[in-house]
Amino acid sequence: MRKSMNKKVLGIIALALVCVMAGTMIGTTIPAATADEQTVVLTSPFTEAIAKVRNSVVGVNNYQIVNSYNNGYDSYDMFPWSYFGFGNGYGNGYGGYGNGNGRKDPDSSREVKYGSGSGVVVEKEYVLTNYHVVENSHSLKISIDGDEDNLYDATVVAFDEDKDVAVLYVPGLPLDPVELGDSDALQIGEWVVNIGNAIGFTGTATAGIVSGLNREIPGEGESTDKYGRATKVVNTMIQTDAAINSGNSGGGMFNTAGQLVGIPTLKYIGTRYSSNATVESIGMCIPINEAKDVISEALKADKQAVGATEEKKEESGEETGGDLKGKPRMGVSVQTVRDTKGMLPRGVYVAEVEKNSPAEAAGVQVGDIMVEINGQVITSVEEEIEILGKLKEGDEVKLKVFRPETVNETGGVSSEGDYVDLTVKLAIVDAVAQ
Repeated sequence: MRKSMNKKVLGIIALALVCVMAGTMIGTTIPAATADEQTVVLTSPFTEAIAKVRNSVVGVNNYQIVNSYNNGYDSYDMFPWSYFGFGNGYGNGYGGYGNGNGRKDPDSSREVKYGSGSGVVVEKEYVLTNYHVVENSHSLKISIDGDEDNLYDATVVAFDEDKDVAVLYVPGLPLDPVELGDSDALQIGEWVVNIGNAIGFTGTATAGIVSGLNREIPGEGESTDKYGRATKVVNTMIQTDAAINSGNSGGGMFNTAGQLVGIPTLKYIGTRYSSNATVESIGMCIPINEAKDVISEALKADKQAVGATEEKKEESGEETGGDLKGKPRMGVSVQTVRDTKGMLPRGVYVAEVEKNSPAEAAGVQVGDIMVEINGQVITSVEEEIEILGKLKEGDEVKLKVFRPETVNETGGVSSEGDYVDLTVKLAIVDAVAQ
């Protein structure tokens, strides 16, 4: 009996040892996760992209002149699209009127910070932002990482109010530019990240996907194009569920490669058809391809001329401003177009086209309004003369004119028409050919 019990005990012990050995062997057949595999699991698709571009997103501070007391409240309403339910009047501007103590002082006039938004460095010393962030500013200052003690002066060098984009020149800004992407290549479902100074928190990053493309967002009432002509505005936007908050305006929407593909500008909060609706995760961004022409225009600007102003003269013909005999010109008589309440663009009205002149050969017509020469917007005869005065015989001038549909006998023009691009080759025209 004892012998039988001993055999059973030994059998149990042997079985236990076999199980322990088997468990040990099984354990050794499952390799531990390598360090590389752990990194793949823990790293998000945005980490590298954010690190690459975050330092190139800046604060844009809009300072305006106030002539009365203020109550020290924040100003968010910096754009007029609230009719369609876009947050805070489309503003997304963060900031305030300063540290007003509320005491009325109607005789005082001082510069205060009206609001703040974001911007992205797109070329060395050039910052891209929203037009509504810089609109009506008396001065603009750029902050880096929220540092309000070391601000950089900025000047608007190019803008398109309709597209709501502006480019600032910021001398001495020590930041590297980001890489511009191709917004036309975006696909619905693609990962994106927004970076901006949301409600004052600098460099805030929010992630999401491209929710929709080519969203047509109409403006409220009429706007004006960059030449001053009133137009109905419908912008094409990128829809995303990456959060957009006050202060994000003018910042960047980046793809996972760290390329700038959009400019955050709208947060949708409801519709005029359903005023009680609660809407989340719908934001709109301006496609970067819509801003590339404005960026190019800014880079052509003469940095030395930034902020410079010149005294405007009375209306005159092309011949005004010095003896042009023996000098290359287009061969037109022109006048400055004054304020037309948006019915016509600002620019230079062509009152006469000389026979056999470069202008006639290029197709310039009486009634045309010159609005741009070699990519530079012009609003007066003096500006036209200054640009042409730097050119020589044989130079080609890229001319953009507004051509009305009708021109009456008294020289009046119709507000209906379109913009036409022409090329004029300058020549010496000493006299009108008879």
